[in-house]
Amino acid sequence: MISIGVPAESPGESRIGLSPETAKKLIKHGAKVVVRSGAGLGSHFADEDYSAAGASIAATDAEAVKDADIVLTVRRPSLALATSMKPGVMLIGMLDPFSDAGDLQALGKTGASLFAMELMPRISRAQSMDVLSSQANLAGYKAVVDAAALFERALPMMMTAAGTVPAARVFVMGVGVAGLQAIATARRLGAIVTATDVRPAVKEQVASLGAKFIAVEDEEFRQAETAAGYAKEMSDDYKKKQAELVAEHVKNQDIVITTALIPGRPAPKLLSQAMIESMKPGSIIVDLAAERGGNAELTKAGEVVAHKGVRIMGNLNLPGAVPVNASSLYARNLLAFVEP
Repeated sequence: MISIGVPAESPGESRIGLSPETAKKLIKHGAKVVVRSGAGLGSHFADEDYSAAGASIAATDAEAVKDADIVLTVRRPSLALATSMKPGVMLIGMLDPFSDAGDLQALGKTGASLFAMELMPRISRAQSMDVLSSQANLAGYKAVVDAAALFERALPMMMTAAGTVPAARVFVMGVGVAGLQAIATARRLGAIVTATDVRPAVKEQVASLGAKFIAVEDEEFRQAETAAGYAKEMSDDYKKKQAELVAEHVKNQDIVITTALIPGRPAPKLLSQAMIESMKPGSIIVDLAAERGGNAELTKAGEVVAHKGVRIMGNLNLPGAVPVNASSLYARNLLAFVEP
């Protein structure tokens, strides 16, 4: 019988790698499941929910993982916890393979087999295991909701006897999974939405959501996508032309949401201080790349920075702010990866 252990996550992480739903399915497949007591509370999954699914409840993290053949996590576990796992254990989670290489190597030397779910290939057969997409979808949604809450004005156009309230203008920079959801959410809330990306393939997707596509559409732009579907690093000349176009466009935007990330590299800078200072007082920037240095020059990870009337939100772990959905989707991704 395969044993699956689920420890609690570190403080500040509300998600969990196993839901009661996926626990029940794994147990049905013949696995033994052990969950650390209280590990699911951040996602409103009680110990009783796991017990009802057939899982055992452990008093400590070490007890939850000590006999496990597979350990399911959200974040990279501590080295201390990893040393309490038996040799050959499969450690599966978002292990952040591009940061703190020394800690990752030390983790590998414990004898565990590491599976970083962020490296899942973007192919059809792996879609159900794509943790980045499931979490980015929620991040894009939450970015718009957070921006709307901070904006202090209405997003949709409203016609009243006292006059007309104009629709807010939302600009989404980077049209991956998060960007597409941000566009869709902003449109649902009634905003006028524009978007930009260096990949020509997304132009049609942007239009299908009722938004306008903004980009320098030259020959380099038409070749700017890898075979895996990721954006390529653009030339300095293209970046300059795109920056000039964006600089003119952001002056009239109320909310800008940046989502641009390149795997294994610092986030590209898309908004200079001069661009930020050209925006209207009361404007909002939500930087979804804050954890990797940010797309905006003034972004500070984990903070909301106010600069000359513009607020730049560098909130971290937006999927974790909707933990019930985030954990449920993430747990299904892991289930698809481990189930026979």
